[in-house]
Amino acid sequence: MNWISTLLGNLNYGTILLLMLLESTVIPVPSELVVAPAAYHAASGQLNVVLVVLFATIGADLGASINYFVALYVGRPVIYKFANSKWGKMCLLNQEKVEKSEHYFDDHGIMATLTGRLVPGIRHLISIPAGLSRMNYWKFLLYTTLGAGAWHAILAAMGWYLHAVVPEDQLETTIQHYNHYIVGAILAILALAVGYFIVKAIIKRK
Repeated sequence: MNWISTLLGNLNYGTILLLMLLESTVIPVPSELVVAPAAYHAASGQLNVVLVVLFATIGADLGASINYFVALYVGRPVIYKFANSKWGKMCLLNQEKVEKSEHYFDDHGIMATLTGRLVPGIRHLISIPAGLSRMNYWKFLLYTTLGAGAWHAILAAMGWYLHAVVPEDQLETTIQHYNHYIVGAILAILALAVGYFIVKAIIKRK
């Protein structure tokens, strides 16, 4: 999508908000290629890194809210029909991905809206099962804000750090390289957290 490439090449608070809104719906916009480069520019004084995280998170909240209310009012059959349509495939979407997000939500409960924001492939779809299950909207928004804010802060920290060690023409490649390590670390932390709560629940029962 050429217009997305144009926006990525002209990052400001408005485009950050718009791109993160799209990323939290069904448009394939990689957040690491928005927030990290924006923080990279913030390190040189072109933007404010706190506002980068703030506007990215507001955008994520808006996009997630769109998914939530669409799922709430149109229901599962229409969601699946769109996912399997030509338009859904253009957005790199299919029924299997939606079902995967539903299984994640079922396994982790309402906390999935927080932790799901940190999981690749789940991040932008976790708001759909929240809407389908009629989760309280304000609780959904709180957890979405915390999860999205944490993810954007991690990306912003990476972008800020890379400004000191990587020239701009190598930024995208380096971000994609570092992103694999970040995702791995996050998944490991989530696994440890889940294990902790499971053990705690077992001990409490005994």
